[in-house]
Amino acid sequence: MTEAPRSYPARPILAASIALFRDGRVLLGERARAPGQGLFSLPGGVVELGENLEAAVRREVHEETGLEIEITGFVRHHEVIARDEAGIVQRHFVVAVFVGRSEQGEPRLSEETLSFRWADPVTLDGLPLTDGLADIVAAARRMP
Repeated sequence: MTEAPRSYPARPILAASIALFRDGRVLLGERARAPGQGLFSLPGGVVELGENLEAAVRREVHEETGLEIEITGFVRHHEVIARDEAGIVQRHFVVAVFVGRSEQGEPRLSEETLSFRWADPVTLDGLPLTDGLADIVAAARRMP
């Protein structure tokens, strides 16, 4: 199957991510590639054809971190729309954001992540973040 282009796509791309908590801290990964290279974000990625959202987030987290997770709820959707200098949509992701926990093991680095940090969910350790991440983590923290 041919993968849809992520730059200048014909339609939005569906993705899933998760705010993973352990001992009162949230897992953030430093992105190794554009877009957002050097910024911290939640683990996650693109949903594959025929895959439901929860399966996608489990697969992506395992691929990116090696961690097994428990999904405890759905936070909200988040849209990432980037336009080029001419105003043409260069990227459009619709991200389903979950909340959950991972109780064992430490995340391992992958080609997609330069580093991981279990961050304070209020201050996010003052790290450089992807757009909207602070609000997403705040919403996830409020969930039971």
